[in-house]
Amino acid sequence: MTDPSRPDLPSSAADVLPDDGTAGTLVGRAFDPAVGGPSVVAIRAAGAVDLSATFPTMSRLTESADPVAALAAASGPVLGTLDDLVANTPEATRDPTRPWLLSPIDLHVVKAAGVTFPVSLIERVIEERTRGDAEAAGAVREEVLALFGGSIDGLVPGSPEAARLKSLLIERGWWSQYLEVGIGPDAELFTKAPVLATVGPGADVGVLAASEWNNPEPELVLVVASDGRIVGATLGNDVNLRDIEGRSALLLGRAKDNNASAAVGPFIRLFDGGYGLDDVRRAVVTLVVEGEDGFRLEASSPLERISRDPADLVAQAIGPHHAYPDGLVLYLGTLFAPIQDRDAPGHGFTHHVGDVVTIREARLGALVNRVRHSEDVAPWTWGIGALFGNLAERGLR
Repeated sequence: MTDPSRPDLPSSAADVLPDDGTAGTLVGRAFDPAVGGPSVVAIRAAGAVDLSATFPTMSRLTESADPVAALAAASGPVLGTLDDLVANTPEATRDPTRPWLLSPIDLHVVKAAGVTFPVSLIERVIEERTRGDAEAAGAVREEVLALFGGSIDGLVPGSPEAARLKSLLIERGWWSQYLEVGIGPDAELFTKAPVLATVGPGADVGVLAASEWNNPEPELVLVVASDGRIVGATLGNDVNLRDIEGRSALLLGRAKDNNASAAVGPFIRLFDGGYGLDDVRRAVVTLVVEGEDGFRLEASSPLERISRDPADLVAQAIGPHHAYPDGLVLYLGTLFAPIQDRDAPGHGFTHHVGDVVTIREARLGALVNRVRHSEDVAPWTWGIGALFGNLAERGLR
């Protein structure tokens, strides 16, 4: 019997597919126990079509000159219905003899952009001013908003207006490293997770047990080829430990890169005649957090309010200054400001173990994960060596 206090993970294709079902050009990855490794799959009405004979890795597909045409020309056996794969993905109820879904990316470097929305900029300043103390956040938030006149929406990073605001804030002793990347010419770009370390739909996401102030970061994620082409998009959860990053920006790696701290999925939607970068710019990413304690949080993040255009962020990440031979994915940042009180007045939001996080966008579907401590999630064991060893055994290269 299902525990009514325990929020559910997805159990059918309808729980994760975009609003238009399989009409888009959708691709993902699934673990196939029959071959002991992952397969690239096309998500079609018939089910998850195994394309590993043509594309041993997702990177091979996204590096194609025309991924949509290459995908249309590929064929293979149906690994299973999408209903079956989704239902078999949560680890707690998984039948290890049957296929399940994985993160849709593999050899791509996992990058993230921070402080790309005005609200997230203000929250980063608050973390810094409070040194990661959630109890002090409310008072500092009021002070910061008063200083900015209530809002900095519409301020263009790197503009003359941004430069004048910087001079004013320095004069008043309020300049911050977060303000530098929020309104200065250079975006904050960092490596979120090692190659192959992301978790997919239905998996546990991790926060450190030592963290007492943390939150999900619902984001849209771009898929970028090694020549800088943006070839598709998916969803991501850039799990954040606010108390640890708030103590020092030099602890960004400790706050951001832990077991299961980066979720991606459920599928990549490749750019085709019906979906492209302008659809990304119009996207609205929604968030629902449901706790076993009955707590519920809802929020939304319209991409139209981003302070740096997605194409500009990609250009800052890849180009003559930095190459990614197997491509990359780039989290675009979030508008989500986790200020809704949960445990005590003035303390804002923080995760509880068992929270179910649903990140949804109409054209990309839903990425759903359950929160556990990073120390307790399934260990990351499938690295680059394991992947290429398995592909070699299968005669794939």
